Amino acid sequence: MLLSKDQIFAAQDIQTVDVDVPEWGGTVRVSMLSGAARDALQADFAENKETSRVEAALIAATAVDEAGSPIFAKEDIPAIRAKSTAALQRVFDAAIKLNKMGAAQTEQAVKNSDAAQSGDSGIA
Repeated sequence: MLLSKDQIFAAQDIQTVDVDVPEWGGTVRVSMLSGAARDALQADFAENKETSRVEAALIAATAVDEAGSPIFAKEDIPAIRAKSTAALQRVFDAAIKLNKMGAAQTEQAVKNSDAAQSGDSGIA
């Protein structure tokens, strides 16, 4: 069956997974990113290459409440980074798996961003 544009736009295709985080005493719901959210996150990865910041940024971008709304903002990233590495790794791993992301994709986004920036700089 060929889908129409309206059928594609109406499809509910954003999945979530609940992650048990015993260090925090409960469960965190992790969501799949939209295409636009993934683009914005990869741009953030390109600007901030610190591993712990990348992990915290992905958690901030994918942790949602029961209604699917983000529970963190960009301003929360430093506070997220202060949490235990075991808990962060558990949530980060779930977000990576759900969004089919990995080190190779993140590294490529950083390289592409670096190449675009150096090509456009034009500083004389």
